Amino acid sequence: MTGIMTGTAGHASPPSAPPHAPVLLAAVLGVMAARDGATYIDATFGAGGYARALLDAADCNVLGIDRDRAALALGDKITERYPGRLRVVSGCFGDMVEIVKALGIERVDGIVLDLGVSSMQLDDAGRGFSFRHDGPLDMRMGSGSAVAADVVNTYPEKDLADLIYRYGEERASRRIARAIVKARAAAPITRTGELADIIRGQVKSGGKKGAKRRDPATRTFQALRIHVNDELGELGRGLTAAETLLVSGGRLVVVSFHSLEDRMVKDFIRLRSGGQPRPSRHRPLAAGFSRPPSFKPIGRGVVKPTAFEAAANPRARSARLRAAARTDAAAWNMPGSPGPAGDSEETAPGKDAP
Repeated sequence: MTGIMTGTAGHASPPSAPPHAPVLLAAVLGVMAARDGATYIDATFGAGGYARALLDAADCNVLGIDRDRAALALGDKITERYPGRLRVVSGCFGDMVEIVKALGIERVDGIVLDLGVSSMQLDDAGRGFSFRHDGPLDMRMGSGSAVAADVVNTYPEKDLADLIYRYGEERASRRIARAIVKARAAAPITRTGELADIIRGQVKSGGKKGAKRRDPATRTFQALRIHVNDELGELGRGLTAAETLLVSGGRLVVVSFHSLEDRMVKDFIRLRSGGQPRPSRHRPLAAGFSRPPSFKPIGRGVVKPTAFEAAANPRARSARLRAAARTDAAAWNMPGSPGPAGDSEETAPGKDAP
């Protein structure tokens, strides 16, 4: 997905040129196996790539959900091409059950989640997601949360270090947090370029020599974005919502782009398909734990982009697809159930890695 005009978070115009196909499109369509008369949810509508492909593949109906106003504006345009078959609504995919019920839909035949930040959002400097383009330090996918600048300029040093470590898996989190606190003491940090330069002064570029190296700001920007938008909490809610909404045989397809997301999806499918959950010191496995599987994995493990797709779209290189089919067992999402994610409460280590 490419190209969107600049604007503030959630307030942008749809792109004038059609975005390119979303990642792993053929794999998504292969798993979903769209059929006439079925109803599907593109729960992270974005530029509508998956929704359009499903609608073109069969005489089906698609509900698109997104909290980004630019995506909703684009959805209005796309809806005109599929009269009576596509509806795009504002909301978070973690609230799918309430959204669907309000529309009079009881169950659906397939749900696709394309996680993380979209290319449309990254390419718009005004949204504040990218460390490559200077813009306001915003990072909101919707319009109802605090902006990244609030976090950067108000959080205590320890809290900053912990969230950078937990959500960015950044080993230099404490060093970065110290530098941020020192810089903001002189003046508030309000621009993505400012923050990126502060981080680059503390961390060397990652990657092997001779290869294109990862920008030192990558992990910290990821951590702030995840925190600002509660992305992991949203994913946990979205997975259990899918479990509630899918008919027996319905397909759940999730495309993720970093290890935290992929681990959550992997653990959810493993647990709901009868595998043992990962116990933790906070939530040990109960004796005699056993429930009828609510999902059956599709395929063997994870699907990755082909070399051709990764070369054509560098942002697709880290994509991972996992899928499962709903069984006829009751949903597990009730109070006291083991969570879907194995989400940890890890904090930054006491000493930065060299």
